[in-house]
Amino acid sequence: MQLESAYPVIVTESIGACRDFYVRHFGFDVVFESSWFIYLAAKANPVLAIAFMSPDHPSSPPGPEKFNGQGMFFTLQVSDATAEFQKLRQSGAPIAYELRDEPWGQRRFGLVDPSGTWVDVVQQIEPAAGFWDPYVRSA
Repeated sequence: MQLESAYPVIVTESIGACRDFYVRHFGFDVVFESSWFIYLAAKANPVLAIAFMSPDHPSSPPGPEKFNGQGMFFTLQVSDATAEFQKLRQSGAPIAYELRDEPWGQRRFGLVDPSGTWVDVVQQIEPAAGFWDPYVRSA
């Protein structure tokens, strides 16, 4: 299989609010928009994308079930989480998890988009010494 792109499609009644959230706070471009489907892509790399679909869409599958906000999150990996955190805070973005360095090796913060999806903004950093030792399986 030769993949050209991969992206989640989140079924939500808030497709317009989701569009505005990702365009305003993360600089995504609207690539396609209809009354029931919106496809967004990152300006710097259009293969990085997310889409939103209204529960009353005419396509199938999936069914019309709305995403309930549990069991998944959308990670946006950046080169400088501190700078992105400061930009988003200044823009009025609703920060739900303050910037911090995690012992497993991520500097990160989080937001919740209008569909209820957790957006995890991460920068890879060195993990705390020995953190992964109990979790890494030897071959």
